[in-house]
Amino acid sequence: MVTEKWTIIPWDSGEISLLNDLNDPFKIQGFLDSIDYNAVVETRSPRIVMRHRRAHCLEGALFAAACLEHLGYPPLLVDLKAENDDDHLIAVFKLNGYWGAIAKSNFTTLRYREPVYRSLRELSMSYFDVYFNTLGEKTLRAYSLPHNIDRIGCPGWQTTEQDIGEIGDYFNGVRHIPLVSEEQVKQLSITGDYLVKSSLIGSNPAGLYVPEPRRSGNGS
Repeated sequence: MVTEKWTIIPWDSGEISLLNDLNDPFKIQGFLDSIDYNAVVETRSPRIVMRHRRAHCLEGALFAAACLEHLGYPPLLVDLKAENDDDHLIAVFKLNGYWGAIAKSNFTTLRYREPVYRSLRELSMSYFDVYFNTLGEKTLRAYSLPHNIDRIGCPGWQTTEQDIGEIGDYFNGVRHIPLVSEEQVKQLSITGDYLVKSSLIGSNPAGLYVPEPRRSGNGS
């Protein structure tokens, strides 16, 4: 991966000013909530997210990780693995020994988590009941350990002008820890239409995963 793409380029003064304004995790989340959801198949750096004010899940997680790094946190991402749905990447941070998360999502239910979770499993499970596809199927199955973006062979990821889809490919290949058993999956109920609809308020339809038709064996 050591190519011109990964040349380390400093933040400019305007970018530093924005980073300084986003001086706590909830403000970072507020910025992500304020920008458009990116439905284009691409992965752009935090610099490009700042410039165009749009991001999808991975871009949002990388942006949050860059902001957290500016605040002195390590830039850590956790991958939430789903079935019949998009996976979800979250930027995680620890405050006073407890885990929290920042995320960009088309679903309002899959975004910020306060730093009150004692373990990554606990944090990941906070997403479980509200992690569903557009058919209402609960789809979260596993989570990864946190990975430091500075250590995966992509220097300059914060400011490169080029596509950085390799980072998404990296997370596709990491080990995931199951959250539920196959037997538990068979017993999962379908999310009510009211919650599915409310979770999609302000979503970009072009960026929604199109699930396979609902399978038999789920509850009602």
